[in-house]
Amino acid sequence: MAGASTTLPLRSCIVTAVTVVVAFVAMPEAGASELIARDATGVRIQADAQGRALISFRSDGQSRQLLAWGAVDARPPSQSVPQVAFRLRYGGSIGSNVCGAYRGPPLAWKVAACTMPDGTHWAVQAWQRMLPNYGAAPTGTRSAWEFRLSHWSGPLATIEIWTDWSYRRFHHLYGRLTYRGQGVYGFRSTRFGVPLDDYGRNVFVDTFGSAYGPGWQRENSFLTHAPGGGFCYGFYAHGGHGVGNGTRYRATVIGPGVTPDVMWQGPPPAAYDAAADNEANAQQRSVLGADARCTVN
Repeated sequence: MAGASTTLPLRSCIVTAVTVVVAFVAMPEAGASELIARDATGVRIQADAQGRALISFRSDGQSRQLLAWGAVDARPPSQSVPQVAFRLRYGGSIGSNVCGAYRGPPLAWKVAACTMPDGTHWAVQAWQRMLPNYGAAPTGTRSAWEFRLSHWSGPLATIEIWTDWSYRRFHHLYGRLTYRGQGVYGFRSTRFGVPLDDYGRNVFVDTFGSAYGPGWQRENSFLTHAPGGGFCYGFYAHGGHGVGNGTRYRATVIGPGVTPDVMWQGPPPAAYDAAADNEANAQQRSVLGADARCTVN
């Protein structure tokens, strides 16, 4: 078993999130860090004392401005209460900028960030969410960098992942996604694992130095599970694809509500060791409880 932060157990629902990609998208309702642009440059955040943020950037060869307001942090999973969501409008203006130097926690994939006098933070992060699985070469918008907006106070979501072995020879990840001590998960998804509500989250796992080729390559993505936000994943051959065992792994998840996206990165397990595997299996049971989708093998 290798030390910690977030990912998946031996067997997991191996499902790929699929999203329609366009040059510039800002949907009026979405319970997540908000997708505001793809392949943007010159990103700048300003915010006024009324809690309205103005994000300026260039995308698709044009200068753009997006006004965002009306949401902060996240709600715990609920089937009756919608997740918090920004209100968005292209163009517009705000009062005097009061968002100063960023004083929040470290952010993965940070592009721009600032801190308000009330202690809340605004940030834009960017990462390649739509890369194809199993190291396939991205084409068109599958290679795009998504720029995502967040607004929050206090701690970020926590992604914890541990590594061990699946079937003694394949690397395996297991872990959980939590926010303020509660699991992050949704209630409905497609059969391919795409969330159908504002609470569901996919874990996007990349492998480094694998048989797919040099550098970071996308391995797969999959849902977190109710009730604890747990998940698991084995790097064995899936559907005829190669084995994704790498020399390093990372996992990125869109934050709950309008909180920042979070990322874990860590090494693979060492050579197989039966005693260490038994210890890891016991820990997996402790972390994931009776999660039937993450059986020990």
